[in-house]
Amino acid sequence: MPVRGCPARQPLSAQRVPESAVLMSGDTGTPNQGGTRYGSISSPPSPGPQQAPPGGTYLSEKIPIPDTESGAFSLRKLWAFTGPGFLMSIAFLDPGNIESDLQAGAVAGFKLLWVLLWATVLGLLCQRLAARLGVVTGKDLGEVCHLYYPKVPRTLLWLTIELAIVGSDMQEVIGTAIAFSLLSAGRYSRGAPGCGQPELLQAVGIIGAIIMPHNIYLHSSLVKSREVDRSRRADIREANMYFLIEATIALSVSFFINLFVMAVFGQAFYKQTNQAAFNICANSSLHDYATIFPRDNLTVAVDIYQGGVILGCLFGPAALYIWAVGLLAAGQSSTMTGTYAGQFVMEGFLKLRWSRFARVLLTRSCAILPTVLLAVFRDLQDLSGLNDLLNVLQSLLLPFAVLPILTFTSMPALMQEFANGLVSKIITSSIMVLVCAVNLYFVISYVPSLPHPAYFSLVALLAAAYLGLTTYLVLLCQRVPGGLGRQGEETTDGGCSGDAPGASS
Repeated sequence: MPVRGCPARQPLSAQRVPESAVLMSGDTGTPNQGGTRYGSISSPPSPGPQQAPPGGTYLSEKIPIPDTESGAFSLRKLWAFTGPGFLMSIAFLDPGNIESDLQAGAVAGFKLLWVLLWATVLGLLCQRLAARLGVVTGKDLGEVCHLYYPKVPRTLLWLTIELAIVGSDMQEVIGTAIAFSLLSAGRYSRGAPGCGQPELLQAVGIIGAIIMPHNIYLHSSLVKSREVDRSRRADIREANMYFLIEATIALSVSFFINLFVMAVFGQAFYKQTNQAAFNICANSSLHDYATIFPRDNLTVAVDIYQGGVILGCLFGPAALYIWAVGLLAAGQSSTMTGTYAGQFVMEGFLKLRWSRFARVLLTRSCAILPTVLLAVFRDLQDLSGLNDLLNVLQSLLLPFAVLPILTFTSMPALMQEFANGLVSKIITSSIMVLVCAVNLYFVISYVPSLPHPAYFSLVALLAAAYLGLTTYLVLLCQRVPGGLGRQGEETTDGGCSGDAPGASS
């Protein structure tokens, strides 16, 4: 049903209000005995009825939750809540992750396994906050950002998440291109390039590959597909528990897959030379591929193409084709998460509702064009190198998802008793500071290697914009107790002063 406008000085959430008070789209049932309703955050009125365009772009159908004994764990209920976490976890196994895993193993052996573990734990914490925001408020992170942030920072934030989505989509395109190259027996004509600051690059790449910014926006929207009565505290608490269990199972599966890839290639390639890799392939049935490895004693630099080749050389052509098909499947399935995330981000930030076809056409065009140009004028090795930088890009853009989700889930006016506790805020904030510190150290280490001084001015301009937006989000995070109004002023009503906070035409 249409979402009603926000009356003057209307509380944002969880207040003792009459039944006629403003409700979220999707609220069902009557208020509980105390009259408490959660997630009664409002949007400005829209002209005319809201209807999904052909093909559908947002979640209009709710999956019912079966009734079971109150307070008891139910596999039936867990099954009903299963879906959002596993769909979200697909992004943890895209070609960017696979390349990051095998390169981390080849470059650092088993030294970076702890980075993979804690990156996955941080990812689970972020996805927990995303799911909780969607369950309690009934709105996803993009929609809440639209209501709370003024137009300029809101637009900049949207652009950063769109950049993350395009970067992720480029990785899917790269993975697909390399998979087709392996399936059609294409070969490299050049040797493997070296990589500067190898272990640091791989550590930052692991963080970016595991915790993708747009995935947080995606999960906060997917949980809205379940029918949760937000007038009942017990139902909200139960939904939060089952979504956390599901996300934990899904990310545990993805963690072990990433762990196996990193461990296998760490054992096979760590401190191995190009000459050793050449000898392995030269003495196999795939001896034609041996020329992709230079005949020198430099440490081998492996990527997802060479990884498939060396598997084929060790275990036969079938292993190469299985690797290629798996890579192709990973790229295509991950594209789905990027498409959904793009839809929800665009709808939330801009209130634009496109068909799935139009959304795919836009993001795939933005992803394919630079990838094709690089492939035409360079070769597949440069595509693999681009994959590394795209993983780093995801890590650099991570604060623009984590800071908003940490801000909003810490607001008592919005989340009521489901707001983050002190321990949760300290842990999440500390890890966020660590991620930002790693990113800063990497950038400082990487800038001196730029090929031309003219690049320094561009980096300085981008750094100023990046730090400006990050500082704004950090300062906003420090003012969460009273909520924020349209222009950033604190309000005692949780941010709804006259109309929706931050909303503008």
